[in-house]
Amino acid sequence: MAARRGTRRTLTALAAGAVVAAAVAVGGPTALAAPADGPVPTAPGVHPGAQTRTDGAQCTANFLFTDGGATYLGQAAHCSGTGGSTETDGCTSGSLPLGTPVDVGGASRPGTLVYNSWLAMQAEGERDPDACAFNDFALVRLDRADAAGASGAVPFFGGPRGVDTDGTRPGEVVRSYGNSELRGGVTLLSPKIGTSAGDRGQGWSHDVLTVTPGIPGDSGSAFLSADGSALGVLSTLQFAPLPASNGVSDLAKMLDYARGHGMGGLRLVTG
Repeated sequence: MAARRGTRRTLTALAAGAVVAAAVAVGGPTALAAPADGPVPTAPGVHPGAQTRTDGAQCTANFLFTDGGATYLGQAAHCSGTGGSTETDGCTSGSLPLGTPVDVGGASRPGTLVYNSWLAMQAEGERDPDACAFNDFALVRLDRADAAGASGAVPFFGGPRGVDTDGTRPGEVVRSYGNSELRGGVTLLSPKIGTSAGDRGQGWSHDVLTVTPGIPGDSGSAFLSADGSALGVLSTLQFAPLPASNGVSDLAKMLDYARGHGMGGLRLVTG
């Protein structure tokens, strides 16, 4: 069972689940130190980890992208969803249309939703159940006024160094940075370190346990693999098969899908 992680709906239930998740996760992966060269400070302007708001739903941006012309900030597709928090099938769940304005933390002007994997799969008539379940990726085109000063660096951890293409092994270290409004602006618990519990859905998703776990509003946040590569996007809070785990959708697969559905030339901006 999984629930999406924006802050628009079912906050009380998800927040209660997150408290339980924290207790379970502390007994799971061993807490690991930050990179040896020290925490990376947060850059001014737009960057991974910035809060986004789409029709009132608050999420966390993952990575920065470009196609050689425009600059895009990634978020989860479900952040523009119009259904309930348990509507997790991107091939059937409703979504706001392309062109929807998105408020971006650090930006002077709203961005524009220009790609949503849920809409792309529905237009394609996608039938792969793993893609329908886990392809959870959207792109917000930044206004030119904000694109020039945008940074690709993930706060605290730095990177990404590139895109991870080989998934995760059970026990592999993962890192993330969430920025939920439920923390009230306190970022002490935003950096997350943990381990993978393995891959699901033919590599479309990775189960992870982190200290602390993602909470509502962390939706869409960046996950880095052990070597600092861009692994994926926080998508779900899972109650089974691993209680208090998070589901992380695989970035390499989602980028390939986006490139084949109107976003050709799209590439990651490294940090």
